[in-house]
Amino acid sequence: MSSKKTDPLLNWLIAITLIFGFSLTVIFFVLSSIKELSIQEKIQYRNQALTTTAIVFLASAAMFNTYYAARRAQAMQKSAIASEKSLEIGLQNAKLNQDRLIAERFMGAIAQLGHEKVETRTGAIYALERVAQDFPQEHWTIMEILTAFVRENAPIHHVKGEQQNPEYQGAVYSSRRRGGSRPTPQVDQNLHEELPKIRTDIQAALSVIGRRNLLEDPKDQKLDLRNTDIRQADLLKTNLQQADLRGADLSGADLRGADLSGADLSGAKLIKSILYETKLLKASLYGANLCWANLNRTNLSGANLRSANLSGASLRAANLQGANLYKANLQQATLKVANLSGAKLFLANLQGAKLGKANLQQTGLIGANLCGANLNGANLSGANLNAAKLHQTEVYFANLSEASLTEADLYQANLIGANLYRATFYQANLTQANLMGANFSQTNLSDVKLEGTILTGAKNLELQQIRDALGDRTTRLPDYIEAPTHWRQSG
Repeated sequence: MSSKKTDPLLNWLIAITLIFGFSLTVIFFVLSSIKELSIQEKIQYRNQALTTTAIVFLASAAMFNTYYAARRAQAMQKSAIASEKSLEIGLQNAKLNQDRLIAERFMGAIAQLGHEKVETRTGAIYALERVAQDFPQEHWTIMEILTAFVRENAPIHHVKGEQQNPEYQGAVYSSRRRGGSRPTPQVDQNLHEELPKIRTDIQAALSVIGRRNLLEDPKDQKLDLRNTDIRQADLLKTNLQQADLRGADLSGADLRGADLSGADLSGAKLIKSILYETKLLKASLYGANLCWANLNRTNLSGANLRSANLSGASLRAANLQGANLYKANLQQATLKVANLSGAKLFLANLQGAKLGKANLQQTGLIGANLCGANLNGANLSGANLNAAKLHQTEVYFANLSEASLTEADLYQANLIGANLYRATFYQANLTQANLMGANFSQTNLSDVKLEGTILTGAKNLELQQIRDALGDRTTRLPDYIEAPTHWRQSG
């Protein structure tokens, strides 16, 4: 009921109560004045009349109190509803003001991105960063605007006549396989070229992107920086996880301590880049050019470096556990103390590479070229070196226990003090190799070429192993083993 309908009803009830109470009082007083009644009865009737009157007035007071309490509650309820509506309107107005403020700041900054002055463009980039920080709902939109700004203002410009890996030709990245190719002389020429300085506004955009709040990035979205020319960019400790950098040129860039885990750098150029302690966990560097790059202590665990060019690169103490280096070029690369356990280096070029004390346990090196490489003190236990080339390779005191070197070519290799426990050299070429002091315990030397090989001081070498091998008079055996008759008649 509304208050207008409730008030008359209440008034009627009060009136009826008063009339009823007054009537009872009158009746009792009339009865008490009857002469036939005794004094005791008259007093009793009068007391009842007074009691009834008091009850009626108390009931009336209770009714009044209840009524006004209900009115107060009703008024408070109306006030609360009004306050709630007012608050709702206030929130709506605040949201409208916020949206208007975002739009104003947003549009103002975007308009300034096209300004002719680099100072204005740089200021606009930092203004957009502030908008992204103040209004998280606009975070990813602003990141997409900034990456688009970099793509439009720093695209790759291919020099006419420049030879590239056929898999990555053209301004736009193509994932279509066209056949592999090795680095050309053009790459060596590029090493000596002076790199251009990156534009201030492009650097500002990359800095903002690199220090963004990663928690605001939507799932299944990636930063798109494909085919961008960001040579000599300062990307120190930037966060570029899952970024798409296919075909980008990061030559000479400073990526120390940066996080590129899961990033796609297929076909990218990182010539002479600094990637010290960079995280490239499970990143794709398929066909990437990392000539003379600094990858010391870099985490490349599980990374895809298939057909990548790492010639002259430094990978000291780098983690390449389980990495894919199929047909990778590591010529003259430094991999001292690096962890390559379980890595796939099939048909990789490791000519002249420095792998001293590297961990190559269970590594796949089938058909790899290790000519002139340094493997002194390396751990090659359980490694697969079938058909590998190790001409004049240094393998001092290396651990080759249970390694497989079937049909491997170790011509003039130096294996002084190497551990060859249970290693397999079936049909391998050890001509003129130096195996002085090596451990031949349970080593398989079946059909191994030992012409001119030095085996003096060899440990655990048995006559049966020598009989299974193919040597001649030039083979130098330990004092305790006499050369087979057919050896002495040949050579």
